[in-house]
Amino acid sequence: IAHFLEHLMFKATEKIGTGEFSKIVSRLGGQDNAFTAQDITAYFQRVSKDRLPKVMEMEADRMVNLKLDEKEVLTERDVILEERRSRVENNPSAILDEQMGAALYLAHPYRIPVIGWEHEMAKLSRDDAMKFYKRFYAPNNAILVVTGDVTPEEVRKLAEATYGKIPRNPNVSTVERPGEPPHRAARRIELKDPRAGRRTWHRHYIAPAYTHAAPGEAEALDLLLKILASGPTSRIYKKLVVDEHVASSAGGWYSGTARDLGKIALFAVPNDGVPFEKIEQLIDSVIADVAANGVTEAELERAKKAYLAEYIFQSDNQASLARRYGWALTVGATVKDIEEWPERLSKVTAAQVQAATRHLDILRSVTGTMLPEAPNQPPGTRS
Repeated sequence: IAHFLEHLMFKATEKIGTGEFSKIVSRLGGQDNAFTAQDITAYFQRVSKDRLPKVMEMEADRMVNLKLDEKEVLTERDVILEERRSRVENNPSAILDEQMGAALYLAHPYRIPVIGWEHEMAKLSRDDAMKFYKRFYAPNNAILVVTGDVTPEEVRKLAEATYGKIPRNPNVSTVERPGEPPHRAARRIELKDPRAGRRTWHRHYIAPAYTHAAPGEAEALDLLLKILASGPTSRIYKKLVVDEHVASSAGGWYSGTARDLGKIALFAVPNDGVPFEKIEQLIDSVIADVAANGVTEAELERAKKAYLAEYIFQSDNQASLARRYGWALTVGATVKDIEEWPERLSKVTAAQVQAATRHLDILRSVTGTMLPEAPNQPPGTRS
């Protein structure tokens, strides 16, 4: 419903006609868009400073005054169904990722794709959207981030003149999300699809989120994945691509900006004739080596410098800066958490990175493989 409502938020209010929101932003010389992820929905505009009062007024208006025509709702439902067909059903990699997500989480709603399952999307109604809107859309359930040539005083004054006029919604409540039960078995997914370009191997692990990790643990995971799987100097890339010549590409990442659970992802593209078992064996051996022997000080310092350089580079971009603060604050971090991240990262030790390998737990993982082949036919069917 969250993604569906994101689309509907560009319809009408009492003051703005259907489909006029983005047109007004464009006439102001700006750009706008929105996105929905597992924990948040974000709406954003890029405009000159003198246009800021107008877009804040418009955003405050649609936060509480959305008007939804039944026919327009049904039309937009068709739009998101087509979006699912084009982005997921016609994309084997997206299908595999969706299936792996459903297998990775046994109980948590992260197992549900953000766009939704098609059979549920087809039943979404105006009533569903409005109930969600009235429950969650309110100033006391939102984060406002403004980056650029403004002062806190200027932004506060504008916020009070727009959002400040909207009363708090007493019905806003935190959704109680089920926790994960003990994971007692690794999961495996195999997708055969003739549209797939090449065979690919993937593994996802459940990991702590930044907001729930022990002190220094999330930063250690950042550095561990940088050393293990980020770029041509990483251990997994060097092992599979450079030394053993069994893959054309390999890598991975840790994503910890989440309200409940983070995720570690690894991938490899095997060369022709190389079995998945060989890829898996080599990746597991790299992980086992770091778990047993740790990382070198040179690797650790190189990873820290790379991350800090990325942090500084992103700080020069207004959109990246807004997303950094907005996303982190929405999932439970504080401004202090965000601004002290470089310092915390710089203090991580090699021993902490080695200890973080415990989160590469095969029992809390799903391994997925994709093959460019026709799927097996169910028993009793004929071609």
